[in-house]
Amino acid sequence: MSSYVLNFNEIDKTKLMAVGGKGLNLGKLSKIEGIMVAEGFCVTTETYKKVVEYDDKFKTLLDQLSLLQARDREKIEKISRKIRKVIEEKEINEEIKSEIIRYISKFGKEHAYAVRSSATAEDLPLASFAGQQDTYLNVVGTDSILDHIRKCWASLFTDRAVIYRIQNGFDHHKVYLAVVIQRMIFPEASGIMFTADPVTFNRKLLSIDASFGLGEALVSGLVNADNYKVREGRIVDKEISTKKLAIRSLKQGGTEEREIEEEKQKVQTLTDEQILHLEKIGRRIELYFAYPQDIEWCLFEGRFYIVQSRPITTLYPIPEAEDSKNRVYVSLGHLQMMTEDIKPLGMSFCKMLSFWFGQNLKSAGGRLFIDGTYDLSSPIGRKVLLSSTGNADILMKNALVNLMKRKEFIKELPKGKGTISTGSGALSWIIPAIKVYMKNDSEIIKDIITYNEKLIEDMEQRIKTLSGDRLFEFIINDTKELKDVLTGPKNMSMMVVGGFVSNWINKKMEKWLGEKGTVDVLSKSVENNVTTEMGFELLEVADVTRQYPSVIEYLKHASDETFFDELSKLEGGRAVGNAIKEFLRKYGVRCPGEIDITKTRWSEKPTAIIPMILSNIKIVEQTSSTAKFEQGRTEALAEEQEILSRLEQLSGGKGKVKKAKKMISVLRNVIGFREYPKYSFIKRFQIYKNALMKEAHILLKKELIKEVEDIYYLSFDEFRNVVQTNKLDYSIIAKRKEAYEIYEKLTPPRVMTSEGEVISGEYNTDNIPEDALVGVPVSSGIIEGTARVVLKLEDANIEEGDILVTSFTDPSWTPLFVSIKGLVTEVGGLMTHGAVVTREYGIPGVVGVENATKLIKDGQRIRVNGTEGYIEIL
Repeated sequence: MSSYVLNFNEIDKTKLMAVGGKGLNLGKLSKIEGIMVAEGFCVTTETYKKVVEYDDKFKTLLDQLSLLQARDREKIEKISRKIRKVIEEKEINEEIKSEIIRYISKFGKEHAYAVRSSATAEDLPLASFAGQQDTYLNVVGTDSILDHIRKCWASLFTDRAVIYRIQNGFDHHKVYLAVVIQRMIFPEASGIMFTADPVTFNRKLLSIDASFGLGEALVSGLVNADNYKVREGRIVDKEISTKKLAIRSLKQGGTEEREIEEEKQKVQTLTDEQILHLEKIGRRIELYFAYPQDIEWCLFEGRFYIVQSRPITTLYPIPEAEDSKNRVYVSLGHLQMMTEDIKPLGMSFCKMLSFWFGQNLKSAGGRLFIDGTYDLSSPIGRKVLLSSTGNADILMKNALVNLMKRKEFIKELPKGKGTISTGSGALSWIIPAIKVYMKNDSEIIKDIITYNEKLIEDMEQRIKTLSGDRLFEFIINDTKELKDVLTGPKNMSMMVVGGFVSNWINKKMEKWLGEKGTVDVLSKSVENNVTTEMGFELLEVADVTRQYPSVIEYLKHASDETFFDELSKLEGGRAVGNAIKEFLRKYGVRCPGEIDITKTRWSEKPTAIIPMILSNIKIVEQTSSTAKFEQGRTEALAEEQEILSRLEQLSGGKGKVKKAKKMISVLRNVIGFREYPKYSFIKRFQIYKNALMKEAHILLKKELIKEVEDIYYLSFDEFRNVVQTNKLDYSIIAKRKEAYEIYEKLTPPRVMTSEGEVISGEYNTDNIPEDALVGVPVSSGIIEGTARVVLKLEDANIEEGDILVTSFTDPSWTPLFVSIKGLVTEVGGLMTHGAVVTREYGIPGVVGVENATKLIKDGQRIRVNGTEGYIEIL
């Protein structure tokens, strides 16, 4: 077997690095019984390496290219052009040339061939690289084939291929190119078949695009193809397009565009029988590869030939189900403002603390989804699910509403125990909630917080003495206790009352006074809000820091390893260090994505809060947090007086004033508590984590794991089993790390079905200006400023007048809010953390703006309308 040229039947799964993704898939396809593949062979990557390995000019240019980023377009274009020229002018080694010619002779020198690029990073589940390298059709003659092989190699360095690699994190030095030489088929028709619908992602709906002539016309967008949708042996939809052009081959080589005869332009390309036969071929190929496929096919003399098959890389994985019945999954990440991937250990804790979702929490693609099937099949459950999702993410609610319009689908949903029921303790909240409302005393909240803090302190003392299996048993029992506390009458009565009075005030003020979002101003600077207090307290840290220029300069390049030691050597360093330590003592348990216990906390990485400190120094004038708090309180009280004054003028004014005064008073006494429950369980998470990391260090010493963070890739039960048995199959961790490299690049859908179909929702765009980006208004007011697009909190560099644009915010982003003028997020709803905090800080905010971080460019001037819920790019 030659290392330079391989026949398709010589290619197996071990040959990826030799023949690339396309070559490997053709080798596999040729082995599937009943699948016709045009015969051919592969010129391997060894040939490419042999041609370029000793070329110093090529190596120098490649090194230069590796230093560039995607934005360096001009430099990429210049260096890539030089690399292509070097490759196209290279002579192919005589030994290799003879081997290629021998294979061409075996298949027939007189035939025409397709010469196709096949990169080692191509047609893979992580990135398809489709269309990044070149393909040449109807190549005739040995010399022409050799010339086009060089052109394929050179196409590894087209501008688009280079930029694609940079954007997807592939090293130019480690991507090699094989070339597929395949007998040309001159088809009557050709096209593309997706075994999962590329629009809805439904795995059971197969989609076929078909047109006359070579498929190049369809791929390049020259023609509108027919489209056929097939489901389980039945054609469910057909769109017959007018096909004016086809690409045909020329005798002397190459191709040309030809006009299709007028009487044939509107003819269905494939017969119904052919469509159903092609579906069977597609399903057979999909079964062989065990993954939905994007398949190129052509029809010649009544037979279907497969030209290529690659995995569909845009599909989001489906949660595993116990049966084949219809199911509906709702993204927990969108409800919790954390759409990033969650490691397996983090998932275990989310499941242990899932207050209502319990066994209905499922994982897929490194995220958690709520199985809302049983809720949707029940009229009461449906109402509760829509209400709870509507408060967190209106697009999710609207997606569920759209799904419920499919009466047949809903009718076929299985019945079972829903995620929320009266058994969850909801009935026990009512009487305590009434008492809280009637008593209307902020001291109640302080008592509850004190009670919770005492429980946490006691737990921390007890866990310190435990190790091994006793530690795991303790954590299981403690999470049960924590769940009881968090969902018990004391905590939940506060949440119920807060939600009730907020809703009442907003609805009545809009009805009586025509004023929207009244609660936004009334809830400024309320007491007992641990999240907004965190923002104010970081202001105090900034005020200490701003006095010492050398400290400010140090913070710009500080490292975590030596942070406090180096800081203490500077003038004012000890004072600043003590201020930061005090802040971290209280809030060091927080971090972005904090519901995942494996995320790095501020206490573990104190430099993470530096951007927020520096932003506060730069933008916020020196002022005490008390003064800032009082300013908000004064504004809230002024709003209250104005509302009561206006109500007094209305018919029945005295009654309205009395009721409104009570509601506003209750609001300001209880609404701050909403942020505490999450803070309390995040504090417990850090205590659990500290104890578990000690166990991880023991496993590291025993050489069962390679680094302590390996335990993040084990579930809680798996971790416990390793501690019990002192045994671990490390390949489990290695495979999961590989999988998470893919997961972290995925975007989870808000709602999906067990068939993989992604269900979308939409906003009501009535009365929204043309070209405005629409979302959910969560904090009233209108503000203009500079868009600062921030994807990671540690990258935040806020200037005066900036409006924060990001994917989502959780409580860890709060300290940044004192420096910004407005907020725009891609995920969120009326009652999510970012929304609550923007209201209390008096910042106009719009959340749930789809693709905001892509559609709004960093540095653009924008207008945020937090009253009506839209953004205008100015």
